[in-house]
Amino acid sequence: MVRTLITLLISCATLLVHASSQAETPPPQKAVLVTGASSGLGRVMAEAMAAKGYFVYAGARKDADLEELDAIENVQAVRLDVNQQDQIDAAVKTIREAGRGLYGLVNNAGVAVLAPLIEIDEEDFHYQMNANIYGVYRITKAFAPLIIESRGRISVMGSISGTLSDATWGPYSMTKHAMEAFADALADEMKQFGVSVSLIQPGAYRSNIGRSALERMEQNNRSAADSQFEKQMNEGINWLNRFETDHGDPTEVAAVVMKSLFDDDPKPRYLIVPNQEQAYWTINRAIERMVEQNSDQKFSYDRGQLIQMLDAALAKQARKTP
Repeated sequence: MVRTLITLLISCATLLVHASSQAETPPPQKAVLVTGASSGLGRVMAEAMAAKGYFVYAGARKDADLEELDAIENVQAVRLDVNQQDQIDAAVKTIREAGRGLYGLVNNAGVAVLAPLIEIDEEDFHYQMNANIYGVYRITKAFAPLIIESRGRISVMGSISGTLSDATWGPYSMTKHAMEAFADALADEMKQFGVSVSLIQPGAYRSNIGRSALERMEQNNRSAADSQFEKQMNEGINWLNRFETDHGDPTEVAAVVMKSLFDDDPKPRYLIVPNQEQAYWTINRAIERMVEQNSDQKFSYDRGQLIQMLDAALAKQARKTP
């Protein structure tokens, strides 16, 4: 009887120790790949996520950038040009062999070209489309198996330029409008695997995209004076010159990206702008487009019906918002 009691007490103590050790085991560190992480918004995202304890694979192209990123705690730099399939394949291999899996993918890498649609040469047009559309397609396709395995998240960097488009901004806006369709279709495809997809729609935030665009213009001997749209080109150049100083704090965008990756119930779209003016431009243009589509067609809705649709959409969104 005494021996049985002792055996029972030892068994209970063993179970308690085992349970205690399990309770103290931290959850696996979620890993995220951020493309275009060498500078600008991508660098801020990588640093913000790493500071929160997530493990970040930071995609970059240049040796100096890779070395800087590797020096950050919780960051592993990965050589990754979204236009080079061999580098994409090597990055997939590196991340898979590391054994952490991949919970999040942030399609951030992108470029901007300032040029009128009727003047842009095919080389610049291809450069714009290749990075901002084909690059996102290549990266998403390559890393989708890892994301599906972890039932993770994909964040696609769009822009308010996916809704707004003006003279000289057409090539860039085309790529961001494409991301609207890409994210919608991808979300519908991935939901059967338990993977959420969110489109991030930033306004103007500080980054080096403006400097890169202007440097490319200089290298290719392009100037506003050569264009039939000299006034609009000069306005665009002034806007690009201000990107590193006058625009919004990029940590705001990083915070929204983390919401899309780690909130329990992520939204399909996140509009994030630094001021009321940019919010108005975007929302008002979306409403104008809806009115244009509805006007003078066989099945047009009247004002009362449109308001009913708006109220229904607002009520649906309210139910989703905590």
